[in-house]
This record gives sequence, C-alpha cells and structure tokens, in this order.
Amino acid sequence: MKFARITLSDRAAAGIYEDRSGPAIEQFFAEQIATAIEWQRVLIADERAEIERVLREVCDAGETALIVTTGGTGPSPRDVTPEATRAVLERELPGFGEIMRVQSFAKVPTAILSRSTAGTRGKTLIINLPGNPRAIGECLPLLLPAIIECLDHLGWERVARL
Repeated sequence: MKFARITLSDRAAAGIYEDRSGPAIEQFFAEQIATAIEWQRVLIADERAEIERVLREVCDAGETALIVTTGGTGPSPRDVTPEATRAVLERELPGFGEIMRVQSFAKVPTAILSRSTAGTRGKTLIINLPGNPRAIGECLPLLLPAIIECLDHLGWERVARL
C-alpha cells in the first residue's frame, strides 16, 4: 500500500533545520500497522500553488491511499496548508481536525489555533497534521481508527493493525 508524507516548511526546505515531523509520521505507522507501506516523501516550502500541485499530482495518479501533511496549519501568513488542501479536496472531513484540536487543547491551550483539516480526492485520504513532532505523536493515535475505516470505504485493501 502506498502512503505519502509531505512536510511543509520554509526552513526545512531551505536546509536550515532537519525535518523531524515526516520521519515521526513514518515511525508511528511502522509501530501500528502490519500492512506493508511504501512511502513517498516530499519536503517543500510553504507555497500554496506548489502544495496544491503536489497534492493533485499524488492523488490523481490513483496509487496513493493516504497523504499525511505536516506543517503550515497555524495562523501565520505563511501557513497555507489548509487552504491548499481545501482547494484540491472533493469531500472535506472536518472531524479529523476537530478531534485533534479538542484532544490537544487539554494539553496545550494554544492548540485551538491549529487549522488542520482532512478530506478525500478520488480514492486518496488527505490529512493535515501540525508540524511539531510531539503533536504528531499525540494526534495520529486519535485518528488511526478513522483512517483505517476511511481507506476501507475508499476501496483500498483493509489495513491490518499490529
């Protein structure tokens, strides 16, 4: 099964610091999923047109079940991931972002500033995660049952948990 992880960060794309969020996504799935996953890895700057292009390209190839983005979900002017994602979605699934904000708020009151969302394009589920590796570790466990169910509804093979 093919998954993609897309890290959206001006500084990581410029080589100012290492992308730790993308590898955290892969590590989570490696520890939770028995189904073999082939990863596509993308690291790009916070440029809306480029984000939209990459999302469309990966979805429209029809081979990727899940795209997980990380970064660009906050309130700063350069945080454009939700806008880029909504521009390519056919169906929005706002519950993903809602549960991340509700659960994260108990630990970090500023979590309500996150604008993460999710949805589908074709047979691909796209989920926006915050850019902080710690937040990824807190959010993905909440989402995993819905991810598995959604991929099943989209017609992919059933994902097996460890």
